[in-house]
Amino acid sequence: MTEANHSLQDYAVQLLDKARAKGADAVDVVAARGTSVDIEVRHGTLEQAERAEGIDLGLRVFIGKRSAIVSGSDISDATLDLMAERAVAMAKLAPEDPYCGLADPEQLAHDTSTEHLELWDPSPEPDAKMLEQRAFEAEAAALAVEGVTQSQSAGASYGANEICVVATNGLEAHYRRTSSSISCVAIAGSGLGMERDYDGDQRIFASDLRDAASIGTRAGERAVRRLEPKRPNTGTYPILFDERISSTLLGHFLSAINGSSIARGSSWLLDALGTQVFPSTMTITEDPHRPRVSGSRVFDGEGLATTQRDLIRDGILQGWTLDLSTGRKLGMGSTANAGRGVSSPPSPMAWNVEMTQGDASFDDLVADMGTGLIVTSLIGSTINPNTGDYSRGASGLWVQNGEITHAVSEV
Repeated sequence: MTEANHSLQDYAVQLLDKARAKGADAVDVVAARGTSVDIEVRHGTLEQAERAEGIDLGLRVFIGKRSAIVSGSDISDATLDLMAERAVAMAKLAPEDPYCGLADPEQLAHDTSTEHLELWDPSPEPDAKMLEQRAFEAEAAALAVEGVTQSQSAGASYGANEICVVATNGLEAHYRRTSSSISCVAIAGSGLGMERDYDGDQRIFASDLRDAASIGTRAGERAVRRLEPKRPNTGTYPILFDERISSTLLGHFLSAINGSSIARGSSWLLDALGTQVFPSTMTITEDPHRPRVSGSRVFDGEGLATTQRDLIRDGILQGWTLDLSTGRKLGMGSTANAGRGVSSPPSPMAWNVEMTQGDASFDDLVADMGTGLIVTSLIGSTINPNTGDYSRGASGLWVQNGEITHAVSEV
């Protein structure tokens, strides 16, 4: 490990030892060091520039089957003493939870190295001027699109984070992760006829980012194509969801198989395990080991080794998304899907999710629709997690005889 790693781990171990000395039966600590730079421009001038650096510590202690969490960003010895003292005092007063607790030592991942996942961009940190230039390029490209009247904003950012986790069950792991992004929001039209849309990209490696000009151009083109929308006639039509929207629909499915919802009995898929919930041609796979992808990791927030698994196989629901606590509540093992922050306990969350790929291109799908709707935006959140009832407003593009003809709204 680098000297920086040693320093961050030292804080975590120091806090763990203090909590044990205060009477905690078991302890885990998350230490995070982060740097972020955010630049936003508008109308060719710098609108906002922010830089943040800091260290955050999260302490979770257990007294029998009672637990508590405290967090802080002051790494002084006096503050670490106070954090340990308060966490133990809070845990003594907390209600008992028969399902809480750390992983058994034999459950922990044996190899926590993340080098093969390429989560850290070794390139020098971009300075503010470089990020500003990326934002300016995106905005200029958007304004160059015919029909775009102004930009709402364009931005570029960089972030670097280092995470260290230690626990009394023997867990000792760390990783580093970088992030670079470019975004642009364009406005087309004027007066009451104005429409806006956006585009953006975020990657671990800055070299993998799409060109800033192409992001701005696409944001502008998306805004222009929304102009002069019409309200379609009521009817039953084929629907094609834009890729930005389709991923949110899949998110509702992931929420429904989340162990927290299942354990509470509040999911519309509660009784669907082992049944067909998608077409038989559909398989949905979770792969936490994809290189250069933000959702990748070799161990979860509780130190368990992550693995690739099918959530849906040939349309059939294969299992839930579980951490240790929800797995214990359901009489199942964890699926190594515990995510956690510095100030929050572990909870189940999905990693990288992939759907079965089709053979047809977007243009092919549009041509095959005949007459129908391409949904590019959804409005509202009328989604009942208990029943699956779903009702939302939508806007998008109308397809007539296999060709996009105009924008639509108020659907």
